[in-house]
Amino acid sequence: MSRVPCLEVAMQCSQIVGSTTVANLRDLGGVALPDGGRIRSGLAFRSGGLDRLDVRSDPVFAALGVRTVVDLRTERERTARPDRVPGGAHLLVADVMADPVGTGTAARLAVAFTDPRLANREFRGGRAARALVEDYRAFVTAESARQSYRQLLTALAHRDGGPVLFHCTAGKDRTGWGAALVLLLLGADDRTVTAEYLSVGAAVQASFAPVIAEFTAAGGDPEIADAVFGAHPAYLAAARQAVEDGWGDVESYARAGLGIKDETIGHLRERLTV
Repeated sequence: MSRVPCLEVAMQCSQIVGSTTVANLRDLGGVALPDGGRIRSGLAFRSGGLDRLDVRSDPVFAALGVRTVVDLRTERERTARPDRVPGGAHLLVADVMADPVGTGTAARLAVAFTDPRLANREFRGGRAARALVEDYRAFVTAESARQSYRQLLTALAHRDGGPVLFHCTAGKDRTGWGAALVLLLLGADDRTVTAEYLSVGAAVQASFAPVIAEFTAAGGDPEIADAVFGAHPAYLAAARQAVEDGWGDVESYARAGLGIKDETIGHLRERLTV
């Protein structure tokens, strides 16, 4: 299996998996934990969308043996670009943004991004970044988001569930918070969680380079493009602050906010750490 380690901070980032048909595919395995342990490889994968997956021409992906796919996207995204689920895998739809209360700004931004003049009018001057910040807070507080991340953690904790892949469209925002939540529950420190979150930025920018180029060439503000496709510490910080404001710490959030049982948290740690 072809994997390239993160170049930013050794052992603090997920490992890039060299898939030819799935963008931004990474294995959380190998990330170091403060107690001297690390996350077990081959069980928890994150990525962008699977709409271009072709296991016949992508032996690297086929070798992962993914048994469960958790799709964090909206119904609109799923309809426009349906997942190509690998044979034998179970698909879980976990629509983080199904709740219209507090999770609609990114959806509006995505629509506006197709019209540079509209995007400039609505999201210039830092408003795009503020919209993303609000969505990250909603990833923590919205009912649909809490249901979705409960599904994700439960799937990852399943002792006989096999490898799990979770994804959104770019593999940065909804997926990024999901990965951060997993790392925090497994005991990763702040520096590791932040490094892992930021490490996907270059891959996302590269994957969406043609879209970004078309947007800016048509007069779209580059600041808006950076807000949409960049991985920024302020986004992750907003989600972390929402956890602290509502529940105090991530374990309390998992128990009271997501309804995760102590037994499930124990299984998650037992299964994903060595």
